[in-house]
Amino acid sequence: MGRYRAPQKPGSKYITREGFLRLEKELNYLWKDKRPKVTTAVREAAAQGDRSENAEYIYGKKQLREIDRRVRFLRQRLDQITVVDKSPSDTSRIYFGAWVVLEDEDGNNQRYRIVGPDEFDPQRGYISMDSPIAIALMKKTVDDQITVMTPKGQIEMDIVSIDYEIDTK
Repeated sequence: MGRYRAPQKPGSKYITREGFLRLEKELNYLWKDKRPKVTTAVREAAAQGDRSENAEYIYGKKQLREIDRRVRFLRQRLDQITVVDKSPSDTSRIYFGAWVVLEDEDGNNQRYRIVGPDEFDPQRGYISMDSPIAIALMKKTVDDQITVMTPKGQIEMDIVSIDYEIDTK
């Protein structure tokens, strides 16, 4: 069996200012801090002689490949994405970057922010704009109802509030 992977649909090319800065910080850390340290460790392991049974050398080379792969991805991604750091002209509707409070059928409220696929984080309430919930929310207003298909079945939610404040957490 081969290593073929079917091509994936590319994610949306939008990101918040905070997400862009986080990816840039990761790229700088990998390229300027981590990679030089791993390169030095590989060089020292290679100097010990036989490389075929040298676990430090083999592991170090593997780490370098993973770092280089991530650096390539981040550089390409940072060149392709568009930073959205302004609120839309119509803040009564849901667009990219909006904070949305939803009420489920049981009366429980959940707060989400619609962000790019590179920065979703369920613990912080960040959902990707490509997710089923975000797709259903786009261009809706307060008091609209959305229906989303989940693994547990279809759910309905009401939009309680919309705002575009910047996350300072």
